Amino acid sequence: MDEKKKRMRAILRELRKDIPQAACALHFRNPFQLLVSTILSAQCTDERVNKVTPELFRAFPAPKNMAEASTEELIEYIRSTGFFNHKAKNLKACSAAIMEKHGGQVPSTMEELTALPGVGRKTANVILGNAFGVPGLAVDTHVTRIANLLQFTDTRDAVKIEQHLTAIIPKKDWTEASHLFILHGRKTCVARRPKCSECVIARYCPSAQPP
Repeated sequence: MDEKKKRMRAILRELRKDIPQAACALHFRNPFQLLVSTILSAQCTDERVNKVTPELFRAFPAPKNMAEASTEELIEYIRSTGFFNHKAKNLKACSAAIMEKHGGQVPSTMEELTALPGVGRKTANVILGNAFGVPGLAVDTHVTRIANLLQFTDTRDAVKIEQHLTAIIPKKDWTEASHLFILHGRKTCVARRPKCSECVIARYCPSAQPP
């Protein structure tokens, strides 16, 4: 086992102890709800999304309902999530594509998901890992920051970061690793001032070592 894989295995072990039962913070009951919530979560907190979606899903419970809604109607429900014009257009177009090309069912492959309007690899990996049980490593700002601080990558390119991390994390652990890094980024390895003195993986982090 090479050094990176060995160090990653130790990091995941420590994070599992610190963040037991790490899971997706978005509330959802089916793949469509998770898809919508993930689109809304761009530049918005999961907490805010979870406050918005109950009423949104009562009004538009399925792709057919959302596809038939006007963007103005959707905006009324999602305004507080920010970038609401763009998100409303994506939700409507994505729902229409699900109806037209997939019989009203959210697809379960990377290729089909990323062909939907407003769905990139990060969103697709969230859906695959959490709605369908297909391993997927979602790369958000927290994962990007932590992967760079740990020196597992030296790029901000999400696709390359995903490639670098999946090369050293067992496939069965991809989804869990996403949750662990994201929650660690929110709790300890925060963007402006990482709490290195409180960090359970500091010993494995080159960036936490004294000069």
